[in-house]
Amino acid sequence: MLVQTSTVDIPVAGGKAMRLFVASPKPQGENYAGVLFYSDIFQLTPVMLRASVRLAGYGFVVAAPEIYHRLEPAGTAIAFDDAGRERGMSNAMNTSIAEFDADAKATLEYLAAHPQVGKGKLGAAGFCIGGHLAFRAAMNAEVKATVCFYGTGIHNGKLGKDTDAGSLQEAARIKGELLMIFGTADPHVPAEGRLIVEAGLVHADVKHRISLYPAEHAFMRDEGPRFDPESADLAFAEMIALFRNTF
Repeated sequence: MLVQTSTVDIPVAGGKAMRLFVASPKPQGENYAGVLFYSDIFQLTPVMLRASVRLAGYGFVVAAPEIYHRLEPAGTAIAFDDAGRERGMSNAMNTSIAEFDADAKATLEYLAAHPQVGKGKLGAAGFCIGGHLAFRAAMNAEVKATVCFYGTGIHNGKLGKDTDAGSLQEAARIKGELLMIFGTADPHVPAEGRLIVEAGLVHADVKHRISLYPAEHAFMRDEGPRFDPESADLAFAEMIALFRNTF
């Protein structure tokens, strides 16, 4: 399916606009699902833009927010290097859970009002920190399906500048279906961390599935030494299957 793209600035709590990269199917329609699509700590790099366009090509309206819009100028993509990693992590630690949650709400409201999005058809997905943000976005009752790719900090409460995000403790708020995707060689979410996530979701009675790949952290990122094309394609297909089965 052909795709059209644009950038949109939307108002958020605190009075500062947040920029979204929006990719949507070129064939006009009013019954697509809308997906809040979160980046990793590097924001909207070409890698993330390609992923957004690819997802939209399967028949979804995709809105990818600049997660550090309070700290970085609009249009900032952070480099995939040591300095960029430190910058992204610093930005994360200087953004509160309340701010991240407000941004999710604003983006979901944008998608719900989008002329190509069908009523009640909202999902979320994200990578790394974005996987954790997607997990929290799933706590909005209107989100019917969510995919978290190697979401960091869910098992130990690390997200933003708050002492403990408490996301797993709030998991009972998730009413839609959840797909958690991890690489078994990911040091950021080791086996014991995955077990904590699984136990928390079972305790909260969240409809979910955990899918494991023989891959490292960031195996979906199609640049750099950790990219695993086969695992990435299979994981992407799992996301498409969940969204299509839901919507």
